[in-house]
Amino acid sequence: MQHLLLVGAGHAHAFVLEAFARRPDANIAITVVSDSHLAAYSGSVPAWLAGECTLRDTQIDVAALCQRAGAVLIQSSAISLDTTARHVTLANGDTLSFDVASLNVGSTLMLPKRHGANLPHLLAMRPLSSLHHRWQALLDDVEQLPQGGSQRLVSVGGGAAGCETLLSVLAQLRYQRPDINWQGHLLSASASLLPEAGYLPRRLIARALTRAGIRVHLQTRGVALVNGGVSTQGGECISADTVLWATGAVGHGWLSDSQLPLDAQGFVQVEKTLEVIGQPGIFAAGDCAAFDPPLPNAGVYAVRMGPHLADNLRRACHGEPLTDWQPPKRVLALIGTGNGRAVASRDAFGVSGKWVWQWKRRIDGRFIARFNPPFED
Repeated sequence: MQHLLLVGAGHAHAFVLEAFARRPDANIAITVVSDSHLAAYSGSVPAWLAGECTLRDTQIDVAALCQRAGAVLIQSSAISLDTTARHVTLANGDTLSFDVASLNVGSTLMLPKRHGANLPHLLAMRPLSSLHHRWQALLDDVEQLPQGGSQRLVSVGGGAAGCETLLSVLAQLRYQRPDINWQGHLLSASASLLPEAGYLPRRLIARALTRAGIRVHLQTRGVALVNGGVSTQGGECISADTVLWATGAVGHGWLSDSQLPLDAQGFVQVEKTLEVIGQPGIFAAGDCAAFDPPLPNAGVYAVRMGPHLADNLRRACHGEPLTDWQPPKRVLALIGTGNGRAVASRDAFGVSGKWVWQWKRRIDGRFIARFNPPFED
C-alpha cells in the first residue's frame, strides 16, 4: 500500500481527486491536507468581488470530492516538510508520513512595508484561501464611512489580476456606497498594462479602466504604505484610503525551511514531469511550482497540469516511468471589467463585450460544477 499525500486543495489537485474517483486504486491510500473543506476557484473570484455571485458559488466542495475519491481529508495547513524523513508537519500538530507527495498550495504576496500611523486600509489579494475574511473586513469598514465625501482606491499591480481586481472591487464599492465619490488609481511597474498580452487586449483593458474613471500610473512601482497613501520607488507618494495589493507573488514561507529546491521567488522548482528537481516521489503544481521556462502565475496552467499530474502520481505510486507535461503554447485569458463585460485575450487577439462576460461565467460555472456533487445548489 502506497500513501499518496496531497498538500493543498488547488485546481490541479481537484483533477487528481477526480481521476481517482473515476478509477480507484486499491493499492493507493490518499490523504488530502487543506485548511478548509471548501476551495475557491480563482476564475470566479472577480464575479464574487463585483457582487454578482456569492462566495459559495465560487467554491469547490473539497470534502465531497475527497469522499468520492476515497481520500481522507485533514483540515489543517502544512507548516514544514522533511524530504529525508518523508513527512509533513501540520499546524494542528499532526505529522503525516508519505510515499508520494504533491504540493498544490498556491502562492502568497510579498506585502508592502509600513511606515507611519495613519496608514490606508490594505487588501492583499493572496493567499486566496483567506481573501473572504479580508474582503469582509473592508466592506465592514466601508459601511461605517460618513455620508458623502471622497475615497481613493489604489491598486498596486498592472497585470491582469491587478486590473480585474480593481475594476471588480470599485464596482462593488460604488454600488454599496453610491453617496461616496470613489476615485480609482492603478500603479504598474511596467511601461504598459498587461505586459505579456498583445496590443489589442492592452488597449481594451486601458479603455475599460478609463470608462471606470481609473487613472493609470505606468512605470510606477509601489513599495510601502505610508501616512495617507503609497510610496513609490521613485520617492513619490500616491494618496490612498484603501490599497489593493496584487503584485509580488512569492512562495509560502514554510517552503523556504524545507530541503526543496526553490527559485528566487520561493517557488518549488520542478522537472517537466512536475516532479520536484532532485526529489523523487515529490511533486508540485500550480502557482507554487517553478517551471522551466517560467510560466505566468495564472490558474489556467494549474488546470492544464491537473490531469497530467494525476497520471504521474499514479505512475509514481506504482514505480512506473513518468511522462513530460507540455505547457500550452497559447492560452485564452478572460478578464472581467466589473461592469458586466469582459475582455478576451489570446496573443495579439482581443475582443470585449457583455457576451464575453457571460461566456466567462458559463466556463467558470461548468468548471466548479464538474467537481461538486450534482445535488449542490
